Amino acid sequence: MLDATKTINGSFGKMIDADGDWLTNVTQAEATGEINKEEVLRAGTRVVGHKVTTITYSGNMTGYKITNKLAKKIAQVADDSQGAFVTELVMKIDDPENHEGKTWVRLKGVQFDSIPILSYEVGSLVTEETPFTFTGFEYLE
Repeated sequence: MLDATKTINGSFGKMIDADGDWLTNVTQAEATGEINKEEVLRAGTRVVGHKVTTITYSGNMTGYKITNKLAKKIAQVADDSQGAFVTELVMKIDDPENHEGKTWVRLKGVQFDSIPILSYEVGSLVTEETPFTFTGFEYLE
């Protein structure tokens, strides 16, 4: 039977930037790898096989707007004299009731998909959704 105390509580998730700073404003984060396949037609059967050909890594983080620090780094891509901002992010989840589920992951070669210039809604806290791609990852623990 499921021990409900072992289900992992997302409140104990953290996003850490390349400088080692905990991005306390990040309230949701996700990183996934999409496995891309090509269909393989096979003789003697109607069943189509599949061959893994590529993997695409992408992610997203959402949080409260606190400063323009990250937005300005991402925006450097709009300056023709600079290249794209490339960084690393570390995602961590460590629920004190389930140390077996503790996970640290370093995302490598992170590049952001859009520049969060500014958005707001009257009567609401300002949040930003920041989608990104990355080139690889490693489990740290």
